[in-house]
Amino acid sequence: MPLINELSKGNHPGDAVNAVIMAPTRELAQQINQQIEGFTYFVPVSAVAVYGGTDGIAWEQQKRGLEIGADIVIAIPGRLLSHLKLGTVDLSKVSFFVLDEADRMLDMGFYDDIMQIQKQLPETCQTIMFSATMPPKIRTLAKTILKNPEEVKIAISRPPESIMQTAYICYDPQKIKILEDLFLQSRPQRVIIFSSSKMKVKELASTLKRMKFNVAAMHSDLEQSQREEVMKEFKNGKIDILVATDVVSRGIDINDIKLVVNFDIPHDPEDYVHHIGRTARGTGGEGLAITFISIEEQA
Repeated sequence: MPLINELSKGNHPGDAVNAVIMAPTRELAQQINQQIEGFTYFVPVSAVAVYGGTDGIAWEQQKRGLEIGADIVIAIPGRLLSHLKLGTVDLSKVSFFVLDEADRMLDMGFYDDIMQIQKQLPETCQTIMFSATMPPKIRTLAKTILKNPEEVKIAISRPPESIMQTAYICYDPQKIKILEDLFLQSRPQRVIIFSSSKMKVKELASTLKRMKFNVAAMHSDLEQSQREEVMKEFKNGKIDILVATDVVSRGIDINDIKLVVNFDIPHDPEDYVHHIGRTARGTGGEGLAITFISIEEQA
């Protein structure tokens, strides 16, 4: 919001890229773009989202937006780098460089891409970094790219009190049966099940389909258009259960998620917090989180 406010004052060039927002996933880039479109409806500020997994037409649209000089560019690091190499984008007049979900971007191996992009920015550019966690590698990144930074801590990363957290200690083969029992007790609505790999997500989704549950899978093997369709149907309530990898665990804001199931234990505490944080969003919402823990994972 402050970024849009600054750009709306008319003190920045109208034919240049004035702000770059980096995001780790296509979904988050699209979501930020949609929010900006909404907020700038009556404001002369333009934006373009730049991400991969699209067809030639989308690439041309992105390229045109960059060449004309959209005020705000929301981009995945790799795809923006492609445009830089092709000379279809000029970042020499950028005033604001924003890294969203910085911890996630480093986890996904975008460090070198970010540094290459940052080298194209003018000295006067203000850099702003958002991160849910501050591990050592993020502090190192902050020291490298921020100038005299002001650190703002909004909250420690922990789940909202309104989430009821429960765990089932079980053997792997029992997990499906427990899910079936849960869903027979009360019809599943707005449920996300997180699993540790694409393979497991596909298997679990097809098993639940065979049980006649209304389910869809979300993972990185899907085409961009397929992902968008799945998210749209889940938001609209046409799909009751979404089985997903980490692709949807961060930054995707869907209200009214009733239940989150960690079919496998997340790799680290932060992932756990992000997974279960998909529920109880919005005002006064309550949610239930269930984690399956196999015998050897109890510690």
